[in-house]
Amino acid sequence: MTTDLLNLLRCPVTREPLQLEILSKGMKLYDGQEKEIILTGILRSSDCVYPVIDGVPRLLVEACIDYQDFLARHISNFADVKNTFETKYRGLLNFVLKKNKRTKQSFSQEWGLFDYETDKVWDADQEGMLDRFLRENDESKSSLKGKRIFDAGCGNGLLNQSIAACGAEIVGMDFSLSIERAFKQNTNSMALFIQGDVQFPPLAFESFDIVHSSGVLICTTNSELTFSCLEPCVKQGGKISVWLYHFRDDFIHNLFNKVRNYTSKLPVKFQYYLYSLTLLPVSYVIKRMKGNKQNKREMMIDILDWFSPEFRWEHAHDEAAAWYTKRNFHSVKVTTNELFGFNIIGVKG
Repeated sequence: MTTDLLNLLRCPVTREPLQLEILSKGMKLYDGQEKEIILTGILRSSDCVYPVIDGVPRLLVEACIDYQDFLARHISNFADVKNTFETKYRGLLNFVLKKNKRTKQSFSQEWGLFDYETDKVWDADQEGMLDRFLRENDESKSSLKGKRIFDAGCGNGLLNQSIAACGAEIVGMDFSLSIERAFKQNTNSMALFIQGDVQFPPLAFESFDIVHSSGVLICTTNSELTFSCLEPCVKQGGKISVWLYHFRDDFIHNLFNKVRNYTSKLPVKFQYYLYSLTLLPVSYVIKRMKGNKQNKREMMIDILDWFSPEFRWEHAHDEAAAWYTKRNFHSVKVTTNELFGFNIIGVKG
């Protein structure tokens, strides 16, 4: 991370600005030049501590558990700090640990397969992903210039680099370890990355021209609840854009959804081998017969994205539009409508 990011960061528990203690610095290639970054550090609020590891702020509510070994090495009284936090926020901590465990494992495995050199995301290269983003958000390359964007659930981070190249500052957030590779691969200084939870966004409210969350709300405990957690980050006059699954009157689709109700509860690694031996060969043959040129890794990512997440909600268009209306958003409209889902946007205030 760089110190420029600090002004946007907030404690996901107390909502306070964070204080930074720098432990080490390093150099990273940005915009064709070497730039100094903070490699490791400690971020603090009145009650909470969060690490910066390998250049990425780790701003999960449960960071004191996930990264306790790192924190214990660098905070002399960490045992007391952790005990105080666990005592004061026991209910919250238990909640996030339970709700996030499987989802972290699922998406870390999914994006861990991705090859940045050769693979496409959902059949699209970087230019295709950018074109899709522009359609979904009712924007153009020129209109993005100077805007600040929050990508809530950025996955591999490739889209963020393309958006930054249009002159926008974009904060990409994911709560799986895919965020490490996203940060490492990025070479644009306008693309920033943090680890965080979409239900506890660790960013200043009313700071973003666009909050974009594609295929993420539907993989949380409650899609509308997550929407309500993200929308405060939007500026007055800004927009929030979400991509959601919709219902399909299709026997195979609904059968697969019933199957995943059971298989998604299996150990994540076991699921990988199960789908590799069952769904992947069938998918490969059918897609090749249809002329689809996805490689096996891309197909496996598609399969894992459907069958592995603990949660997979589907919503009607009018239902999603009501989320916006209830929260004083206007100009609500569906911008893309596809086989499996749709994108909807609205303007705040």
